[in-house]
This record gives sequence, structure tokens and C-alpha cells, in this order.
Amino acid sequence: MSGIFLFFVIIIGVILYKKKSTVRFIKTVTGTHRGTYSERVLVHQLLKMGIPSDMIFHDLYLKKENGKYSQSDVIAITNVGIIVFEVKDYSGWLFGSGHQQQWTQVLNYGREKYRFYNPVLQNNTHIEEWKKRYPEFQNIPFLSVIIFYGDCELKKISNLPYNCYVINDLALHSAYKSIITENAPITISNIETISSLFLEAAANGNNPEIKQQHIQNIYEMKSREKLYN
Repeated sequence: MSGIFLFFVIIIGVILYKKKSTVRFIKTVTGTHRGTYSERVLVHQLLKMGIPSDMIFHDLYLKKENGKYSQSDVIAITNVGIIVFEVKDYSGWLFGSGHQQQWTQVLNYGREKYRFYNPVLQNNTHIEEWKKRYPEFQNIPFLSVIIFYGDCELKKISNLPYNCYVINDLALHSAYKSIITENAPITISNIETISSLFLEAAANGNNPEIKQQHIQNIYEMKSREKLYN
């Protein structure tokens, strides 16, 4: 009996140790209170893939020219360009095209259908805001990765623009490998300046007033969409 008890104590100890190690790993980039659980999982995955912690940025709030904020989930600086990740949590079957305004989520074997805003267009807007806001980004390639977590299946995703990838979390490693091998290496001469801009945007996420303003802006935008649909 004591042997079984000791076995379970060891197992629980290993689990707790791994959990603490993961948290410490993630905290080299972001706080455990920031963003969503899936976003923090992505940060952990990128770190495990060998991207340095000082090249990964999480939960960034970029102030736009109109005073509002554009929020990017995760950004990574790589040797082929800047990857901007849009993280989504969905279940069911997902259908969409790169140029459609709305994508479709199908649940319960086709009995339920829901629309949601095209994440490709959403992430492209974030990228364009970065380019528009800072001249430092004009000559740096941006790559867009939409990554879905949850029990979902990408049934038919078509007509994606150049340098845009739509994947589930299981395909992250292979997608990243493709991005690195299929794109020409670049040299970012002002990488310290670029990093500081991303760090500043990430620091904005610690400001509750900025986060509340962004939430209110999203709520107003969705209310207008319902009004016109």
C-alpha cells in the first residue's frame, strides 16, 4: 500500500514540476494573466521550437492614428520576417475563403451554423496598422498565421493571400518549418528599434484603461455589424 502511495506522490510531483517549469518558461515572454490560455500555449510552443524569448511578443496594443488600439495576439521576429499570429478558439467544422467577409462554423453535424468575421482580413488589418504607424516596418516582410485551437476541423479554407497560413495548433511546427525554408533570409538592421516598438505595445496591455477602451471599441463594432446584417 505504501508503495502505491509513493508512486502517486512521485507522479503528482513530476506533474507539478513540469507545470511550474512551463510557467517559468512562458514568463520569459509574458505574464500568466495576459491574453487567453491558447495564446500562452502558442508562446510556449514557439519557445520550444527554438525562437528566442526576446523575439516573441504577446498581447500587443498598438495605438492607431485615430487614438484607438489595434490588438495583436502574438508576434515573432524571425530571420525571414515578422510573423503575426491571430489565435482563435473554435469547435466544429470551419469553412472560409481569404476574401470573404464572413466565415462559417458548422456544429452538430450541420444542424447549427454560425458566422464569424474572416480572421485573415482581421490579421491583415493588424499588419497594415503596424506598417502604417511606423516607417521602420516598410521594408520588412510580414507573414500572417491564423492558428485555431480547440476541437475544430478546417474543412475548406481557400484563396489565401500570399504569405498567409491558416492552420490548427497541431500543424504549427510544420507550418513554421515551411515558412523558414520557403522564404529568403533577411537582415533586420534596426532590430533593437523594432523590438522596442513591440515591447512598448506589449506594455500597453498592462494598462487597464487601454484594455477597457479596446473592449468597448470591439463591442461597438460588433453592435454595428448586427445592425447592418
